[in-house]
Amino acid sequence: MSVKKISKTQPELFEFTQDNLKKVRKEIDKYPKDRKASAVIALLYLVQNQNDNWIPLVAIKYVANLLNMPYIKVFEVATFYSMFNLTPVGKYFVQVCTTTPCMIRGANKLTTICKNLISKNQNELSENKLCSWMEVECLGACVNAPMMQINQDYFEDLDENKTKEIFETILNDQFPKPGSAKNRKNNAPENGKTTLLEVKNA
Repeated sequence: MSVKKISKTQPELFEFTQDNLKKVRKEIDKYPKDRKASAVIALLYLVQNQNDNWIPLVAIKYVANLLNMPYIKVFEVATFYSMFNLTPVGKYFVQVCTTTPCMIRGANKLTTICKNLISKNQNELSENKLCSWMEVECLGACVNAPMMQINQDYFEDLDENKTKEIFETILNDQFPKPGSAKNRKNNAPENGKTTLLEVKNA
């Protein structure tokens, strides 16, 4: 069992933006007044999204105060779930799926490009501190393999050239257009429909 690392570089303060505070109130209002702690995962997501994809310790204490929870309880949630990052991962966090369908379709080429363009090792910031990458298990888009996730968006049907183009974009502090590199919609067949082609009148 791996243990999450805690960043040595911790900010002294954290507060939600006004827009996020409105979202916090909406999340808390979903639960009875004596069950505010039920909103903890939603609030930690808001922290991570506001703070360049990672959660500092001061933000964990901040969320604990908002929800009237013991700090250690919020810390337990943040360390238990793999989707929460307790160290800086950069403004653009790249997760490359390397489960069997993606691996068969060339995920190893994507990870090689990560090593060449972002950082030699996983969970290591690029030279300009804008991004990092890691291998992950199935992201649920097997039909459109190989694929990767950057922050909250999926990039599918990738090849080497498209992957390099995407990484060059984020390294220049711009967010690329998500979706299929082959412009197919959802999980539609690459070469168009092959079944249910006839329309029969009832």
